Amino acid sequence: MLKSIVDLERSANVLKLLGDKTRLTIVAILKQRECCVCEFLEVFDMSQPSISQHLRKLKDAGMVKEERRGQWIYYSLNSESDLNGLIEDILEHVPVQTEKIRQIEKSNPTLRCGC
Repeated sequence: MLKSIVDLERSANVLKLLGDKTRLTIVAILKQRECCVCEFLEVFDMSQPSISQHLRKLKDAGMVKEERRGQWIYYSLNSESDLNGLIEDILEHVPVQTEKIRQIEKSNPTLRCGC
């Protein structure tokens, strides 16, 4: 895979955004699977609007994309972004979020929220 060079300002913005533990965890989860906001509620002790704000910041930076399915929105990493190589490099140094994903799958929040 050919990695693109990202200008200094955008690189600094990515590092600043991923300097937040919640956003870094969200991105690490999204590396393994797409998620709806209700699924993130299972692993973060915060409100839906707070999680949505974190996702909006990641989306505005081009790191995350969203796909609407009916009334629900699913989030995934934006693999087509020129930032993807930098994000992948960062995630190589972050623990895999298997336990959080198990927590999501065990509680299966999409049955309750209708996703």
